[in-house]
Amino acid sequence: MKKILYHILALLIIFMTILIYGRFFGVNGLKTNEYILKSNSIDEYYNGLKIIHFSDLHYKKVITEKRVKDLIKEINKQKPDIVIFTGDLLDKDYKLNTDDISFLIKELSKIETTYGCYSIIGDNDYLKEDEIKNIYLQSNFTLLDNDYSVIKNPNNKSIIISGISSYTYDEADTTKIDEYLNNNNNDSYKIILMHEPDYIEKLNYNYDLALAGHSLNGSVNIPFIKKLFLEDNAKDYYKPYYKVNNTDFYISNGIGVSNINFRIFNTPSINIYRILKG
Repeated sequence: MKKILYHILALLIIFMTILIYGRFFGVNGLKTNEYILKSNSIDEYYNGLKIIHFSDLHYKKVITEKRVKDLIKEINKQKPDIVIFTGDLLDKDYKLNTDDISFLIKELSKIETTYGCYSIIGDNDYLKEDEIKNIYLQSNFTLLDNDYSVIKNPNNKSIIISGISSYTYDEADTTKIDEYLNNNNNDSYKIILMHEPDYIEKLNYNYDLALAGHSLNGSVNIPFIKKLFLEDNAKDYYKPYYKVNNTDFYISNGIGVSNINFRIFNTPSINIYRILKG
């Protein structure tokens, strides 16, 4: 009987240790993942293009002002050409005040790029849509709300960046994007942004690069267990990388936390994509 009690006690200690680690240590830190992509669609002018992708900040849930500042410093240290944020700047349970808005605008405005910053609305952001749009507008981010933006070089070769609104709230609509691509689909490097990764199967085009967030890689990165913590609309696609038809599809592990306030074996991270001609 004593052996059984000892085993139970040992399991409880292990369980509590994991929870404490996940809550107070696992949510901290910042990892930088770098990927090299080769594409014949990218023009020689853009050879070596550096894109930084981050997602799911969920500001003020566990993310402090200091961590936001550290994040911006890390992004700028990498000297990106393009910065992309795939939604959930705020957490659904947090009510913004004017100081928060001023702080986020000030810090996000410090991001330095060659071609600009682009963002989309996440499911948490949708509940505070007007405030979020205002923050992006004043932070020099281009908000792609079922819309696209075109970067052109002196040779008139382009990079098309498209963005989808929240699939969770049935706001995703590619009509405008599809119309543009029907008439401008040649000699362009095509990027699509979405918050919820399961939307990838609903796209009408093969993009060169697709980027998403939302999944947080399950927050708890333990085989068999992680699926219990997956978000809706991130049940089929939640790992860091997939090849979907001819599209390189990357899903950010995110910066903050969502439904649960801990991370296990899943360090907050940003992704760097280096696009090479080839």
